[in-house]
Amino acid sequence: MQGFFKKASILIVFIMGSRLAVRAQDLEPRAYTWLPINVTAITPGANYSTGDVVTDPSIPIKDLHGKIATLSLGLARTFNFFGLSAQAYAVLPYTKAQATATLNGEQRTENRTGLADMRMRMSVLFLGAPATNIRDFAKRKAGHTVLGASLTIQAPTGQYFPDKIINIGANRWGFKPELAFSQPFKSKWLLDLYAAVWLYTNNPSYYSGHSLRSQDPIGAFQGHISYNIRPNFWAAINTTYYVGGNSSIEGITKDDRLSNFRTGLTLMLPTGKKSALRLAYSRGAIVVVGTDFESFSLGWTYSWF
Repeated sequence: MQGFFKKASILIVFIMGSRLAVRAQDLEPRAYTWLPINVTAITPGANYSTGDVVTDPSIPIKDLHGKIATLSLGLARTFNFFGLSAQAYAVLPYTKAQATATLNGEQRTENRTGLADMRMRMSVLFLGAPATNIRDFAKRKAGHTVLGASLTIQAPTGQYFPDKIINIGANRWGFKPELAFSQPFKSKWLLDLYAAVWLYTNNPSYYSGHSLRSQDPIGAFQGHISYNIRPNFWAAINTTYYVGGNSSIEGITKDDRLSNFRTGLTLMLPTGKKSALRLAYSRGAIVVVGTDFESFSLGWTYSWF
């Protein structure tokens, strides 16, 4: 039994280690994997993104380039939700950002450092993954189709200056309901498909502090194929497409609707009986309006029963 607990510890941490930031552009393989209940995991991480922001040609900002470095600390807990396997997760990021652009023919640079918006998420697996304690988890039959759902909430905790165009926080609430399908095949392969929509409240203090900014919903779709190289060691190819999000300021609609496609890679490596390391890379493949960024992330997870 002691040997099983050691193996189960590794299984839990390397799966949970894939759950860091949650945004429309995120790539999250294995986010709905069946796990035993009553497990807690801490997930410190770091992310660096750099690239251009493709803007509406009608606005006076040109050649907008950003560099964003983020440190984050997350906490996850699995639990029994009326007989279903569920998980609660929260992450608080701290960001250092630099934006360089040409505004009305003059080059400018803005720097920001502070807390970013906090993310909270609850997910429930409602088919193929009943709530199971750690002792019975070893008896489960592998290869089940899993259907799940989640709700992510973005809270306006980030640094925000109403008189600035460039900010770390968004000064609004965001809500993302999501449905997920996860299907193992050929023993070592796993297919994940997610469909979600981001819904936003208004920002009543948009630049220069007295404007009302609203934004249409953003549809977000993800597809992942991952392969188990050996137990507790896997790699994934990731894709996401997000569309919508046209914004309005004081009722005047802007031509900034998103329709972008991103791809990426994820590698999960066990680093001990209760810990795992996550490496990820992604980049924009087709960007119409929005962030054409390359992103590199490193995350570490430690779990306990």
